Amino acid sequence: MSESATSKPHTSSKSVVLDAIRAAGTISRVGLIKATGFTAPTISTLVRKLINEGLVVETGHAKSTGGKRQVLLQLDHTSRYAVGVHLDHGVITYALTNLGGTVVARICRPGAGADEPAAVVARIATAIAALIDGVGVERARVLGVGLVFPGPVGPARGIGGPPDAGLAPVMRQWTGFPLGAALERVTALPVVLDNDSTAAALGEHWTGGFGAATSAAALYMGTGIGAGLVIGGVTYRGPSGNVGELGHVCVSADGPRCWCGARGCVEALAGPAAVVAAARSDPAAARAVGLTASAGRPSVIADFAAISRAARRGEPHALVLLERSARQVGVAARTLANLMDLEVLVLTGPSLAAAGSVYLPIVRHELRASFSRGTHTVDVRLSRSAATASAVGAAALVLESELVPLSHGPRPLEQVADERARLTESAS
Repeated sequence: MSESATSKPHTSSKSVVLDAIRAAGTISRVGLIKATGFTAPTISTLVRKLINEGLVVETGHAKSTGGKRQVLLQLDHTSRYAVGVHLDHGVITYALTNLGGTVVARICRPGAGADEPAAVVARIATAIAALIDGVGVERARVLGVGLVFPGPVGPARGIGGPPDAGLAPVMRQWTGFPLGAALERVTALPVVLDNDSTAAALGEHWTGGFGAATSAAALYMGTGIGAGLVIGGVTYRGPSGNVGELGHVCVSADGPRCWCGARGCVEALAGPAAVVAAARSDPAAARAVGLTASAGRPSVIADFAAISRAARRGEPHALVLLERSARQVGVAARTLANLMDLEVLVLTGPSLAAAGSVYLPIVRHELRASFSRGTHTVDVRLSRSAATASAVGAAALVLESELVPLSHGPRPLEQVADERARLTESAS
């Protein structure tokens, strides 16, 4: 495990044990005692409850160390499922994951576009039903829906931010729409909302992409640029859900004005939209990378993917554009690493799924100059599920909130002690 199970502010001792089993993959009851600090009778009681609920199964034995071989425990991955939805202007991505966060089905559908929010919610509900029914999963085993988007969660369980700030222009018609309540009504499932970059980081944590790191981040690049942080095993969101706005780190004080109102943001200079605009501004470059005139609004994601394919073929115009972007993104990433003393940085999101082979070595090179280099390096990796990271993370939001919920702050030590005493007494 990357941290002591009891160092995270779980809401119950049962969730502490379940999270310890999840993090370990397979673990014995003796291992759980060491990981949690709970007594043997307490572990016995909690494990029995988890087995009776179908969440945990016994799976073979550990290697003998001279005494009785210990029975190993692991999650029953097929006992529960969660749906993750990534809502974006260009495409809506859906993922159905099992209890371990493994994707069992995924689909992509047209994005929100300029449609009215209520109409998009109806489309989302239809796609969710098709996703679940398509693999024959019982509805009773689906814990809920995680829905994430490029922006903060507002006070009415919708996409937050005033009309003139906090939300990318293409999604501003969603400001104030009660998204969570609307989707719950049409799906009859609990709905959890969050920012897409934060969800991507949680997905990496839940599926083991951060390894044993105690300070890790996911650098997310879709239409824009963001980052999600996991510190001590806990996804850090901040008071308003605006943590990780890496795209609005200034890398040039006299740079172009960004849609957020500031100047010189890395997203304005080096984000996918900036790369596509630079390619389209040069007719020779546009032809070389395969960009053609669009009848309607061009898709940034599709155009950026075309540039990425050209770069992988070695097309020089495309390589120049992406390498210039990668250097500026790397500079912003180094700022994040210095501020948070990062051990691991995972590159993820649909744009990095397309262009990761260009960005990875350049971002790695930039982070070799991180302030912590005298103590430790920053391990920069490409996500195993970069194309669908936010949808997978959205499903992990449900798994975490339903099975290993965290409180908003650490529990008082007396509460932990009282709970342990109560469980020990019930076990005797």
